[in-house]
Amino acid sequence: MSSLLICAVALFFLGMGLFGLVAPGALIRPFGIELTGPEARAEIRAVYGGFGVAVGALLAWTVLGAAGGLRSGVVLTVAVSLAGMAFGRLVARAVERPSAFCPSWFYFWVEATGAALLISCA
Repeated sequence: MSSLLICAVALFFLGMGLFGLVAPGALIRPFGIELTGPEARAEIRAVYGGFGVAVGALLAWTVLGAAGGLRSGVVLTVAVSLAGMAFGRLVARAVERPSAFCPSWFYFWVEATGAALLISCA
């Protein structure tokens, strides 16, 4: 069961990463951010695209044959990273107080759930 949960989180990262590489403007648009030049698109491709693909591949590798201690370390590291992102969204909510629906809440729940799933697998 833990391999299935890890694969689910890996697929999320891979999907986000590939989307970020192919369509960086579309990925970031729900947040009201416009990418006005090649430098901005390159940054989204790197941070959301390349990083997402790398984390997804790393998680997939843990399922396909990483040694026990290494697998647990990778899974826990990604879980803590997701928990940190979710925490950052809570801080942003308290500081920024958006007045309308904010897509950050969707990602908060994705990150919090992903962290919980991975912690249960670590």
